[in-house]
Amino acid sequence: MDLLRSHCTLHVHEHDRQITKEELLLGVANADGLLCLLSDPVDVEVIQAGSRLRCISNYAVGYNNIDVEAARAAGIMVTNTPGVLTEATADIAFALMLACARRIVESDTWLREGKFRGWEPMLFLGHDLQGATLGIIGAGRIGQALARKAVGAYGMRLLYHNRKRDASFEQQLGAQYSDLDTVLREADVLSLHLPLTPDTRHLIGERELGLMKRSAILINTARGPVVDEQALIRALREERIFAAGLDVYEEEPSIPDELIALRNTVLLPHIGSASVRTRQRMAEIAARNLIAVLDGREPEFRVV
Repeated sequence: MDLLRSHCTLHVHEHDRQITKEELLLGVANADGLLCLLSDPVDVEVIQAGSRLRCISNYAVGYNNIDVEAARAAGIMVTNTPGVLTEATADIAFALMLACARRIVESDTWLREGKFRGWEPMLFLGHDLQGATLGIIGAGRIGQALARKAVGAYGMRLLYHNRKRDASFEQQLGAQYSDLDTVLREADVLSLHLPLTPDTRHLIGERELGLMKRSAILINTARGPVVDEQALIRALREERIFAAGLDVYEEEPSIPDELIALRNTVLLPHIGSASVRTRQRMAEIAARNLIAVLDGREPEFRVV
């Protein structure tokens, strides 16, 4: 904010809650630029209300919260913050993978409830990751960062499905490109790293979950609606898959009580990029993108 104040008059949403639609409409009315969060719905109504807007700078790598086509039609530039959050988000995916495989949260809760009576040979048996198959859907920066960690730490076999093959990824880490159904069938851990688009909404639904192993783990640090949440709840409740580690949800911040009640889940409050260094860098990039556009220069990271 200090950086922005040095270049323009800054109006800040001061409340410790999400901005309302009414507040957003009022805020953009006389603004030349908007720096928004991924939770702020910048739809066509907001864009039309911002008649002076020249830039919408998203404090995130994903931009499904913005009606990009409406912004393009209005001549408004849209920017984001890719790259900088790659390792932090991959770390969270890795942590979720390990926590699910070894039932860390479930056993921690059980101990805190006073149920531990000593070592038992069958107590909280989980699954080994060493040599297991990691299936990656969306092998971009974050998916490949997770792959490097998984190969380095556990020698995991890599399968991936992407819009197109990545020869460099295959050569460097021995990743194998496969169709979606093959990845679903063979993965011991399935990790999602793809953007939310009309084509990827509910990409993982009843049919896809039915193809997965009963021992499989689903990890989602991408966007909640990529997974049909109700279908996932049924699969977890009926133990058709082993566990799910989630950092994102269909209707954030609302999370179904049925999902929270399940013992075979690890649930995080959308903290994939939440390291001090990463969030600081994201903030600086978002501010610099906005300043560049307002100064008539090309921003570092432009969506449209």
